[in-house]
Amino acid sequence: MTPNEDRLFPTALAAALAIRLDRIGEDGVDFEPFAAFLSADETTDWFRAWTGNSELDGDDFRVFGQDGTGGYAAFWLVRPGRPLAEQPVVFLGSEGETGVVARDLAAFLWLLADGFGPFEAATSYEPDCVPHPDRELTALAERCAPDHRAPATAVIEQATQEFPGFEDSIMELCR
Repeated sequence: MTPNEDRLFPTALAAALAIRLDRIGEDGVDFEPFAAFLSADETTDWFRAWTGNSELDGDDFRVFGQDGTGGYAAFWLVRPGRPLAEQPVVFLGSEGETGVVARDLAAFLWLLADGFGPFEAATSYEPDCVPHPDRELTALAERCAPDHRAPATAVIEQATQEFPGFEDSIMELCR
């Protein structure tokens, strides 16, 4: 990656977030995309506040959206040397909820297409919630990630299986 390359939205993410902006408050998905990644300083400030640990920085995260309570969706830069689109997507909620919600951007596109946001993928607070697949997001996922098609439940399960220690790793950083 070139310097600051990982501070620019991948094209497919930018397209998905533009579609999501039109859906806020209409489809039951609690996900509000940002226009740009949080800056490095903003990410560090947030991560320190979230963990209560002033010794940390936010270098391992690229935050691109939030839920209605202020929980953040982000890429977690855990795969050294790999492009941003190949990093997992995580959710760190305002009440301490955590979860790896998609193994990479391609999987995240299918998660959104199936009517889930990061909050819904990481939590089970609304067990009776019935997701509504989105035609426009499905068309985007078909164009950008045709070989990764999977229902949201499979996307979440694959991410959880690949990164089973995420929550414990994050909780160990908390003070």
